[in-house]
Amino acid sequence: MKTRETVTTTSGSESSPKTTILPAKKDYFHVEANIQNEFGVCGWILTILSYLLIFFTLPISACMCIKVVQEYERAVIFRLGRLMPGGAKGPGIFFIVPCIDTYRKVDLRVLSFEVPPQEILSKDSVTVAVDAVVYFRISNATISVTNVEDAARSTKLLAQTTLRNILGTKTLAEMLSDREAISHQMQTTLDEATEPWGVKVERVEVKDVRLPVQLQRAMAAEAEAAREARAKVIVAEGEQKASRALKEAAEVIAESPSALQLRYLQTLNSISAEKNSTIIFPFPIDLLSAFLQRTPPKVDNNFAFPTQKSGGIPSTS
Repeated sequence: MKTRETVTTTSGSESSPKTTILPAKKDYFHVEANIQNEFGVCGWILTILSYLLIFFTLPISACMCIKVVQEYERAVIFRLGRLMPGGAKGPGIFFIVPCIDTYRKVDLRVLSFEVPPQEILSKDSVTVAVDAVVYFRISNATISVTNVEDAARSTKLLAQTTLRNILGTKTLAEMLSDREAISHQMQTTLDEATEPWGVKVERVEVKDVRLPVQLQRAMAAEAEAAREARAKVIVAEGEQKASRALKEAAEVIAESPSALQLRYLQTLNSISAEKNSTIIFPFPIDLLSAFLQRTPPKVDNNFAFPTQKSGGIPSTS
């Protein structure tokens, strides 16, 4: 039942009053404000009898009337089935009337639960199993008791359906790389849906994304091929840099022949340090340069072998 408040104001210059209509309050606040007027005759009779019983049974009845809630708890009290005004009680001591009052304790600490693995078909038609962890707390004890039967169970079931709905719009690559964005989107969706239940979702974490065995093997083969390709590229780049360094070293040695001789001596020193029984002396290429530069003798093309005159073979008598 919704109500509106009417405020009448009068100004000094005008004699006619002005009427302002304020917006309606929420239903549960209105019920709390008028709960005592809705008990009825039977309710008031039971209330009076309960107070008389408590009075005549003191101090034994005091043990049943005094209750204590911890710092992290709140007590929601119902009198004759109706919510008591003032909201949840606690922390500390509060009083109830045993015959007509009932109460329910609500834990305000952060609770957590695991979302069971959900078989999900991704956007690119890959079946994966995904599980998650949800952290939540009760932000309004009164609403969590009056608006939902079991806030924790309802939040758990809603988390399962939300996880399936959100991951169904994602590809496999997005599931593996954008876990933080998926968790944030799921937290926002759950928080909006559980606000009428008095539940505040603090955090959502995607635990594991399980892939089919065949897909795991295919991805492992693809990753191995990519690593081999990168390794070959690195080896080729190393050989290219080494060849350039050798070219520069050869150019430096060619400018100074004595540098080559010093290199020979360093090589012999390193060979002798290893205690080898056989020592190989490199033969300098410079010694062969004189022979390689000699030109072969020229052949005279005009030279002709001697021939015998024609006339036949001389005869002998």
